[in-house]
Amino acid sequence: MPRTYDSITLEDAKRMVSAAEAKAASLRVAYSIAVVDAGADLVAFLRQDGAIIGSIDLAINKAVTARILEKTTADLARLAQSGMPLFGIQESIAGEVVIFGGGIPVVFDGHVIGAVGTSAGTIEQDIAVAQAALAALDA
Repeated sequence: MPRTYDSITLEDAKRMVSAAEAKAASLRVAYSIAVVDAGADLVAFLRQDGAIIGSIDLAINKAVTARILEKTTADLARLAQSGMPLFGIQESIAGEVVIFGGGIPVVFDGHVIGAVGTSAGTIEQDIAVAQAALAALDA
C-alpha cells in the first residue's frame, strides 16, 4: 500500500537528521539541522558538538521559511534582491525570514508537508547538507 500523509513524520525527520549529520561529518563542519512539519512546527533538531551558536536559530528559521513560503531559501535569495518581486521579504515575520541557502521544503504527492533547514558552513555546504536530508526520504 502506498504511503500517504499530510505532514512529515517523526520517523522521517529522524532519517533526515541522520543523513544530514552524515553529510556534515563528511564536510568536517559541525552543523545545526532542523526539520519542521506541515504547520512549520519543529519536529526534530540536532546541534552537533562544536556547531556555532548562531547556527541554531538560522537552521530553524531556514526550515520555517522554506515551509511557510514553499520555496527553497536559495530561491528566495534571488527573488529578494533589489528590483525583484520579493524585495524586502526578509523584514517580514519579525525579521525571521531567511533569504540565503540551506532551507528546502519537503514535497510529498504535490504538497509541502514540512521542510529542513541547515546552518554552520558556507551557503553551498548548507544546501548540500539540506539536500542530503531530503534525499534520505527517497531511500
